[in-house]
Amino acid sequence: MAKKKAFALRLNEDTMKSIEKWAADEFRSTNGQIEWMLTEQLKKAGRKRK
Repeated sequence: MAKKKAFALRLNEDTMKSIEKWAADEFRSTNGQIEWMLTEQLKKAGRKRK
């Protein structure tokens, strides 16, 4: 499993609420949802490292 690196992420309140709602709908943590969203976009853009 790849190492994980922690960092601070600042989001506006409306964006955070939307992500929290989406995460709850998908039975994920907010952190897990953000990680999934970023991973999906990296794959879509052809920038995901193997």
